[in-house]
Amino acid sequence: MPSKIQAAALLGALVSSINAHGHLSSIKVDGTTYTAYDPSFQYQNPVPEVIEWSCPECLDNGFVDPTMYNDVTKIACHKDATAGAKVATVKAGGSIDIQWTTWPDSHVGPVIDYMAKVDDATSATSKELNFFKIDEAGYENGQWAATKLIANNLTWSITVPENIAAGQYVLRHEIIALHSAGQADGAQNYPKCINLEVTGSGTENPTGETADKFYTATDPGILVNVYSGDLSSYQIPGPALFDGASSGSGSSSSTAAASSAAAPTATSSVASSPATSAPVATSSAAVENNAVSSSTLVVSATPTTATSVPTETGSSSSGEKEFTLDTFIAWLEEKAGSSSSTKVRRHPRAF
Repeated sequence: MPSKIQAAALLGALVSSINAHGHLSSIKVDGTTYTAYDPSFQYQNPVPEVIEWSCPECLDNGFVDPTMYNDVTKIACHKDATAGAKVATVKAGGSIDIQWTTWPDSHVGPVIDYMAKVDDATSATSKELNFFKIDEAGYENGQWAATKLIANNLTWSITVPENIAAGQYVLRHEIIALHSAGQADGAQNYPKCINLEVTGSGTENPTGETADKFYTATDPGILVNVYSGDLSSYQIPGPALFDGASSGSGSSSSTAAASSAAAPTATSSVASSPATSAPVATSSAAVENNAVSSSTLVVSATPTTATSVPTETGSSSSGEKEFTLDTFIAWLEEKAGSSSSTKVRRHPRAF
């Protein structure tokens, strides 16, 4: 019979995934909201089709570190990511609002955005993406870009350059966490890629470079102590902005309004984000691999396979029941066959 220690170990693995750094929650492209990729999608049949690139190795919402900078399959769009199955249309000069599920306030650093023109975004590979930088923000007026993102309802806003030529592109959105960057290989990169179809009459075709040429482990903006010194001179890493790009604040009129209404804490999940029901209790493979979404824990009311998640905005199916952390612990204790009133410790892991 499973012991309470085993139940606690399972809970610890789940909490580790839940409290991790976060992944994208939703992507609003010229007013249309799309569901972002969730690592739990790999346990669903059929797999939801989304505009974000898939990353089955991102179950722990982990990062790419400087030892991987020379591996384009890791640094371009995250670890061995593959092209999304859909493409979102945006006009040149249009806006894209990218919302994260969560982000720790300790993980300060820059937010950088790139684009790469491709023939077909749905069949592109990381090795062929030649990115040019369209937006960057680092440390300004005593505040990090990642901190602005948190305050702005966990959302970063991007303006597509007005002068770029029409066609399909891959947008690369990245946060670089610098809380451990004072030591070698301590920086943490979190790149995400999104498929776009740009419309308009622009004529610019900026040259770019593959992501394995962006950074080195000793760049001033990568190997840096963010706890001392004059941070106003912080150098944002990567290539220079191309002509026609801008240094971004990460805010817009639409997202600023959402932020003033309710700005969640850095470590909380966004309840209003599109629900992506992870197969927590219904798929043994998912549990064994910590495949848990960082949004609200969801457990099926009946022992079936994981529910399908919509490819656009929407909520989870009515056949599911939401559990708080306390009720989930009680469920684990019941499954472990324990009748004791002793509770599992609820102290979150530090990240």
